[in-house]
Amino acid sequence: MRIAVYPGSFDPITNGHLDIIERAAELFDRLIVAIAKNPMKKPLFTLEERLDMLRETLKYYPNIEIDSFEGLTVNYLKAKNAQVIIRGLRAISDFENEFMMALTNKKLVPWVETIFLMTKAEYSFISSSAVKEVAMYGGCLKGLVPEYVELKLREKFQKEGC
Repeated sequence: MRIAVYPGSFDPITNGHLDIIERAAELFDRLIVAIAKNPMKKPLFTLEERLDMLRETLKYYPNIEIDSFEGLTVNYLKAKNAQVIIRGLRAISDFENEFMMALTNKKLVPWVETIFLMTKAEYSFISSSAVKEVAMYGGCLKGLVPEYVELKLREKFQKEGC
């Protein structure tokens, strides 16, 4: 069984993430979408809120598992018997950091592969940071995030949208 892990903070999940998830799920028997708990980041949403948004958004995908982890991604892959890390690329500016991370992971665990998927052009400008800023100022989130995530952002910021 080919198992891949798509790690991220997903604070919140965007339509760009969803694009990568849907396409990766077609390539693997099982895809684990895992929230990486990073003590260096201050997320807007709690871990439980982010897990809830992922579960709700991805509930109709039978080969997708939702999880969270702390520590090195490669150690998580070993624990899950996964072979591949999925990473999404929006623009060339994403590549340098992702490339260095992939090389580091390969050095730590030589059998781990990283597969880069380019997001569709229509999502290439979307980031969780931009989405949070749009939501904070009451801007329109249609097409940027799944509907359930839009609802949660509106609740968090207590702002009306379009």
